[in-house]
Amino acid sequence: MDDLQPPSRQKILIIRFSSIGDIVLTSPVVRAIKKQLPDVSLHFLTKKGFEPISKHNPHIDKVHVFTGNLQETLHELQTEKFDFVVDLQNNRRSHRITSVLGVPHQAFPKMNIKKWIVVNFKLNLLPDMHIVDRYFEAVKPLNVVNDNEGLDFFIPDNEVFDFDDLPAVFEDGYIAVSIAANHNTKRIPVDKIVEIGRLLYKPMLLLGGQDVSQIADEIVQELDERVYNGCGKFSLFTSASIINQSDCVLTGDTGLMHIAAALNKPIASVWGNTIPEFGMYPYMPNHRERFRIFETNALWCRPCSKLGFKKCPLKHFNCMNKLSVVEVAEWINRF
Repeated sequence: MDDLQPPSRQKILIIRFSSIGDIVLTSPVVRAIKKQLPDVSLHFLTKKGFEPISKHNPHIDKVHVFTGNLQETLHELQTEKFDFVVDLQNNRRSHRITSVLGVPHQAFPKMNIKKWIVVNFKLNLLPDMHIVDRYFEAVKPLNVVNDNEGLDFFIPDNEVFDFDDLPAVFEDGYIAVSIAANHNTKRIPVDKIVEIGRLLYKPMLLLGGQDVSQIADEIVQELDERVYNGCGKFSLFTSASIINQSDCVLTGDTGLMHIAAALNKPIASVWGNTIPEFGMYPYMPNHRERFRIFETNALWCRPCSKLGFKKCPLKHFNCMNKLSVVEVAEWINRF
C-alpha cells in the first residue's frame, strides 16, 4: 500500500474491541498518531465495557461503542466518512467493518498460525517482537512510528485512591497483587501468594473482581493483617490508582499487569500456561529493569494454550506450582 499523505483534519478510526490489557497496549499507537499527525481527528471503536479506558484518553477525539448490533455500528461509522482505518483487532468482525467502510485500512500481523505451532508442536517461529511493535505495522501507511515512550493509562481525578483509608500497617508502603485473570491457568495459586506474602517485607493489597473475593479471603485467613482484600471493592481506575501508589506489583499475565507497566511500576510478572514469547509481556521499552518475568522453563507441556483454561489440562499445573517463591519475594523486596 502506498504511503497515505494525510490532508488537514483527516479522520482516522482505530478498532480494538477488547480487552483491558489489549486496549492499554494500543495506547502507544494512539499517542503516536495524535502527536505525529496533530491535525487528525482520531476515533476509537471498542466494546461497551471498555469504553471508559478510551474515553479518558486525551489523545482520542471520539469513542464509538459496539453493543452487539453490527449493523447499527456500521451505520454510525459510515456517517463519519473516515479516511483511514487502523485495525488492531484483526478478526472477522473488524474485517467486515473495514470492508463495508471501503476506505484504505491496515491490520496488524496477528501471528495466529505461528502461535498455534508453538502451542501444538512447541516449535517457536514467532519473531522476537512485542505486540505493541506489531501494532505499529498497521500505521506504517500513515508514516507514524513508535516513539518508544511506553504505555499510557489515564486515571480520572475522582478515582484517585485515598491512601489513608488503608490499615495502619500499610502506612510504610505495600505490594499490589493482582489475583484475577480471565483464565484460571493464568492466576497465581493461592498457596504461592501466601508463601510469597510470608517472605515479603511489606504487606499486600489484593486486587481483582468480586469473582475472586472469596479466594482473597483465603489468603487473608493465612496472612491476617499483612494482607488487605480489595477484590470487588474498587473500580478499574481506583485499582489503577492503588497500583500507582504501591511499591511494587505482583501479577500474572493480566490487564492490571499492563496498567502497572503504563504507570511505570516495578512488576514481578508470573507466567503459567502462556509464554512471554507471544509478545504480551510488560511493555516498558525505556525501563526494562523495572520488570522481571518469573516462569517455569523447559516444561514439555508449556504453552498449552495461547489464552488459558479453567484448570490445567494435565491436572498438575507445574507451570505455576514449580515456581520459586523465594526468587519472586527476593526480587520484590528490592523495592
